[in-house]
Amino acid sequence: MRKYVIMGVQGSGKGTHSRLLAADLDIVPIIVGDIFRWHVQNHTKTGSLVRRIMADGELIGDDLVESVVRSRLAEHDWNFGFVLDGFPRNRRQAEFFVENYDIDGVIVLHVPDSEVRRRVLSRRICVECGTPISLIESRPAVPGQCDSCGGKLIHREDDTEEALAVRLRTYHEKTDPMLELFRRKEYVITVDTRPPQEMVQAEIRQQLGLPPQKTRDPQDPVPGTPETGGA
Repeated sequence: MRKYVIMGVQGSGKGTHSRLLAADLDIVPIIVGDIFRWHVQNHTKTGSLVRRIMADGELIGDDLVESVVRSRLAEHDWNFGFVLDGFPRNRRQAEFFVENYDIDGVIVLHVPDSEVRRRVLSRRICVECGTPISLIESRPAVPGQCDSCGGKLIHREDDTEEALAVRLRTYHEKTDPMLELFRRKEYVITVDTRPPQEMVQAEIRQQLGLPPQKTRDPQDPVPGTPETGGA
C-alpha cells in the first residue's frame, strides 16, 4: 500500500500529477478541490455553503476541509493506497495525519508565485459539465465554449488577482510549519513543476523510487475527476 500527500500552491499542477500517479499505481486520488466542486454541482448542503463562501471571496475554512477529508478517508475504498491533494492545511492537521496514517512520501510541487499567477488567471471552467481547461495549454475550438459539451467557459469564482494574493500568502504562512514537521520524518521530496508535464512526473517517480510511468491510452479515463467527486 502506498500513501502520499501532494502539496503546492494553486496552479502548481497538484490535481494533474495526483491523477497521473494514482492511475498508474492503481491508488485512489483524493482531491479536496474536486470533492467540493462535486458538492457544488450536485447542490448538496456542503455545496451551498461552499458557494456562499466563494461568492464572498473568502477561503474555505480548515475545519470544513478537515471534516470532508475525514469523511472521505473513512470510506476505505483505497485498498492499494491514495494520493491526497488539499490536506493537511495546517500543522495541527499534519500532526494528526502523521500519527494516524503511515505516509510514504510528501510531494512538494514548487513553482514561483509569478508563474502561479500566470497559470491561475488563464484557467477556465465549463458551467455545464465542470470541465476545467487552461488557455495556456490548449484553446477551445470555439472561443469561450467547452469542447466537451458546448457549455460556456467562465473564470472560476475564486480565480481573481485579489483572491489569489490571499491564497498565496495563506499557503506560505501555513505550509512552512507543516514541511518542518514532515521533513523531520524524512518524508519530503521537492520537484520544480515548470518543465513539461512528462518531465515533472518522471522526476516525482525518480525521487520516490518508483518505476517509470506506464504507457496509457489517452482515451482511458483517469480516476478522481470532478464528475466522480474525487473518489
